[in-house]
Amino acid sequence: MTAFDVSVWRDHVLARVEAALSDWVGAGTPDTLAQPMRYAVLDGGKRFRPLLVQAASDAVSGQAAATLRAACAVELIHAYSLVHDDMPCMDNDVLRRGKPTVHVQFGQASALLAGDALQALAFEVLTLDDAVHVATQARLCALLSRAAGSTGMAGGQAIDLASVGLQLTEAQLRQMHRLKTGALLKASVMMGAACGQTTEQALTQLEVYADALGLAFQVMDDVLDVTADSATLGKTAGKDAANDKPTYVSLLGLDAARELAMNLYRQASQALAQSGLANTHALAALADQVVRRNH
Repeated sequence: MTAFDVSVWRDHVLARVEAALSDWVGAGTPDTLAQPMRYAVLDGGKRFRPLLVQAASDAVSGQAAATLRAACAVELIHAYSLVHDDMPCMDNDVLRRGKPTVHVQFGQASALLAGDALQALAFEVLTLDDAVHVATQARLCALLSRAAGSTGMAGGQAIDLASVGLQLTEAQLRQMHRLKTGALLKASVMMGAACGQTTEQALTQLEVYADALGLAFQVMDDVLDVTADSATLGKTAGKDAANDKPTYVSLLGLDAARELAMNLYRQASQALAQSGLANTHALAALADQVVRRNH
């Protein structure tokens, strides 16, 4: 049996995702809107969420057409959230993915419209392929809308804005990030799984994996905000501390935050082992990447 090469797998997935995003983002759109939309999505970003979609789909032998559209849709939601999150009324940031943020480059009105259009495009992408069964389309739309909305990412962002300068408990901090960051990461895994067929046991363990991974991702974000520089991160380092936002590092300390990330990684790995799925190599590699990344 050939050993799994995560680099080869990642390059293959990213090439397909980048080509599809390039084809779909801004197509048929007025140029003044297409430019900020394409700027926000293309030529930058690690595409971690699309990789999660593909990895989960691989584990359940998912349909290729549905998987590609799910991978692109979740990245479009992520990109829209970053555009709006960086605006002066939110985090007021000037650097994203190593370049000026969309509102700095194109103005606030164009950034607002670009984010709105990317959010709508995500659901359009999910529903435009006759090769994907309508029941699968509906399931993917349900998973993504729930993860992005008031009981997911948007709700978490609202808690985040209301928590500036406050001392949260670990339970409160975990709930905020379960919604703000974890919901979309979990949706990526579950959308990938929805592209194929599997057992209830496998779905339950994939949810456990996704919950642990999503929290570990945010813990490592908090660690890197303290330990990495802006050039490495591609965004402004130390922003959370400067804005007096509660983080896992401010609450637990740096070493304890790192240990929490490793404990969550072990939970994710155990869930994969108990899933009964044979092809979880990519999911395992992505979990490893989360706790060992430096940007």
